[in-house]
Amino acid sequence: MALRLVQVKDEGGARRVAQVADDGSAQLVTGVASTYDLVQRALDAGQGLEAALRDLGTDGAIDLGAALAAGRVLAPIDHPDAAHLHLTGTGLTHLGSAEGRDKMHKAAAAAEKPTDSMRMFQMGVEGGKPADGGVGVQPEWFYKGDGTALVAPGAPLTSPGFAEDGGEEPEIAGIYVIDADGNPVRLGFALANEFSDHVTEKQNYLWLAHSKLRPAAVGPELLVGPLPADVRGASRIKRGGDTVWEKPFLSGEANMSHHVANLEHHHFKYPQFRRPGDVHVHFFGTATLSFSDGFRTEPGDVFEIEAAPFTLKLSNPLAQADDAGPARVRAL
Repeated sequence: MALRLVQVKDEGGARRVAQVADDGSAQLVTGVASTYDLVQRALDAGQGLEAALRDLGTDGAIDLGAALAAGRVLAPIDHPDAAHLHLTGTGLTHLGSAEGRDKMHKAAAAAEKPTDSMRMFQMGVEGGKPADGGVGVQPEWFYKGDGTALVAPGAPLTSPGFAEDGGEEPEIAGIYVIDADGNPVRLGFALANEFSDHVTEKQNYLWLAHSKLRPAAVGPELLVGPLPADVRGASRIKRGGDTVWEKPFLSGEANMSHHVANLEHHHFKYPQFRRPGDVHVHFFGTATLSFSDGFRTEPGDVFEIEAAPFTLKLSNPLAQADDAGPARVRAL
């Protein structure tokens, strides 16, 4: 049985951690109020998560369906200080992922010259999975924000007023904590909607960094342990209760041009990402985008992502913030 963890508020509003079974039923873990607390307890005791959970035990069931409907399910990881949680990611890592990106930038390139996106993708195909287990070619990398940009299952993904698009990016995210000695420790994996502004990116590839500074949804479940090599599911968009766009969602190393270990190396090789106590949520990329099909999202649309072995869908509505106008800087 796979080990899955959920962060949830009980009916009284108290934070709890729940352990989820293969059939979707869940038991509340005794003695910890957050995944982060559980992880620190395990690290302090020199245990793995499964051993720490066995020691703690459970003290009752919780209906996750009811909790999701009531908005009481949280992202499966967070940090007491949001500034110590980092949202980052890698792109062009999945077989087929270059096609949509290449369409976006083709017009800006000579017909006979590969775009930077296609060149980056090909580099990954040729060097992202070194056979000897060594360091492979580095992927595209981007920063999304800190813990204030982390959105819970069911909560709105809010596009800023100045944005030109709010588009889904169904992905798998790796979840990490840095231990007291500065070593990254992988807790597991979660479904994620990385959410980007593809219209802004399409205008100029150098605006990719701007297009990624958006919220992202993660969860509901943290899958503890290895990621299956072949993850298959679906990404869909609903409007007024009807499915208006849907495509298969594939991930796992069988569908990727990089080993997960290579993507991890090229993130954690930077010392600033090995600060003890910090949490990292790192998105591994996707090959599935509604924007590549010419689909235009609207506020009120609902993004749904599902894939085995996760038992729960990740669902988030799209919202649009008001334009706050120019940012004003005050001189002292």
